[in-house]
Amino acid sequence: MVKVLIVDDSVFMRTVIRDMLQKDPSIEIVGTASNGLEALEKIKSLRPDLITLDIEMPRMNGLEVLRELKKAAWHPRTLMLSSLTSEGAEMTAEAIRLGADDFMLKPKDVPQLRLIADELVATIHHLTSSPPASKKEALTVSHREGSAERVVLIGSSAGGPPMLDAILAKLPADFPACVVLTQHMPVGFTAPLAARFNRLAHMPVKETENGDMLREGSVFLSKAGVHTMIGAALTADGKRTGRVIHSSAPPIHGVRPAVDKTFESAAQVFGKNAVAVILSGMGNDAGAGAAAIKEAGGTIILCDQKDCLVYGMARSAIQHNAVDQVLPLSKIPEAIERIVGKMAAEGSHV
Repeated sequence: MVKVLIVDDSVFMRTVIRDMLQKDPSIEIVGTASNGLEALEKIKSLRPDLITLDIEMPRMNGLEVLRELKKAAWHPRTLMLSSLTSEGAEMTAEAIRLGADDFMLKPKDVPQLRLIADELVATIHHLTSSPPASKKEALTVSHREGSAERVVLIGSSAGGPPMLDAILAKLPADFPACVVLTQHMPVGFTAPLAARFNRLAHMPVKETENGDMLREGSVFLSKAGVHTMIGAALTADGKRTGRVIHSSAPPIHGVRPAVDKTFESAAQVFGKNAVAVILSGMGNDAGAGAAAIKEAGGTIILCDQKDCLVYGMARSAIQHNAVDQVLPLSKIPEAIERIVGKMAAEGSHV
């Protein structure tokens, strides 16, 4: 049984969150709190496994709660519920820096609130069943010297972040390829997501910047609000590799960044040295991109439907006949390592 404390200054939000979580018999709502001071008292007395934490509250806000929890005897996992605003994005980034375990976005429209119920429950189970991220020294991509001759591209949307956690936590620090993640997110929220991934991954993780050179043993998260495209580049010693090109072209499938844009452009640069992985996500994004990777000689891996919150993106790849393997989530990191290791052993060049 997972014990959860709900912390939000809105009676309506506390009620909605309680209703969503009570449908899962393995979750027990041990209490609610309307501000940070009340939350700290209840954390001390109720010892919840996890708290859902609003950021903007009277008397003591969510960021101040995180600062106080650093000194507390009991440390529940912390899931921030963030507003879809630029200020919300900045405060979410600060919450991650202060040690919050994860964040989810609160829809602006009341009717859509209940649509995140499954994702909220899945995230709570993921956080409470995973070990806390280690307090390792954060690496930066600039520490990596080798230009990438192989690339792993991962596309996801709703339900994707916990799956990305599972994959990144298992890929080794000396991974002989660059990893590019494209996760559908609102503007401003990919930077805190990259920071959170950087705590648990063995490789350094950063949000993409225009002109970034792809490096082995590094992870890039496509910046929200622009398409991340991969262009060809030459290193100082004449080797062909890839670099990030941000595009302000209109959204594709209603999203920007679009997985299709990243996959299609990378296929032209890396060809058979590209591995594309499609995780949970709604809509048709990723199908055309997967077809481009397949046509260029690359490899396509889909996550098994039973491990996905939504199967729209993977189904799009199936409809494009662009599938090589369908695997449970637990088997995907091993498959990626095996395929990329074989490429490296054969000395495949871009």
